[in-house]
Amino acid sequence: MAVFKKKAGFENLPSFDVLPQHLGIIMDGNGRWAKKRALPRKAGHKAGAEVFRRISKLCAHLGIPYVTFYAFSTENWKRPADEVNALMLLFKNYLLEAERDFDESENIAIRFIGEREGLSDELNDLMDRAEKRTADRDGTIINLAVNYGGRLEIVRAVQRLAREGRDLTSITEDDISSHIYTAGQPDADLIIRPSGEQRLSNFLLWQSAYSEFWYSDVLWPDFKDEDLYAALSAYEKRNRRFGGTV
Repeated sequence: MAVFKKKAGFENLPSFDVLPQHLGIIMDGNGRWAKKRALPRKAGHKAGAEVFRRISKLCAHLGIPYVTFYAFSTENWKRPADEVNALMLLFKNYLLEAERDFDESENIAIRFIGEREGLSDELNDLMDRAEKRTADRDGTIINLAVNYGGRLEIVRAVQRLAREGRDLTSITEDDISSHIYTAGQPDADLIIRPSGEQRLSNFLLWQSAYSEFWYSDVLWPDFKDEDLYAALSAYEKRNRRFGGTV
């Protein structure tokens, strides 16, 4: 993985003996953060987006190769229309600013995982542009899960295998792994969920078979660098056995 010069605000970072190769983050608590402050829910999502920008760059500067952020699930369409519209507008603005926000000095490659169908043509065009512009970078890969569902991801993998003419009675775990959205990337080593909830919520179901989990009561818009460090510090102390014995 390429090494690049630390930018202002990312100097003197802590070092860790063991880092996850693939980190998953469920960005949860935006609505509750806004409610506590008597603000509209979209204000919480906007605050959460700023934390995403900071934490994604911090992960890159720490040297974590792959980071997947859960931004919008297939179930989130059930939310009130005004909230969904606000989220889509926020996502559009993020994509419009991505060229400036993740410039070449960050060496971050952006990928989008999830169902493109259902998103507007404008969003799809902007997503394609962001992916193509960063495709040649060899630093951290940021997967942004948008219109994503873990169960649907597995279904889509099987459907792709069927379209290839494969005998579905003989497919293997490796076959599934090579046809999911994150094909070619390692499974998630660590999944972080703030906000006090302790569940996956349909996130990286296939990739989390042996993941370590770290939970925090901190709401996502309040998530700080120190919270990430605490999660990474806990992770490096874990004894991962992958189903074996000590």
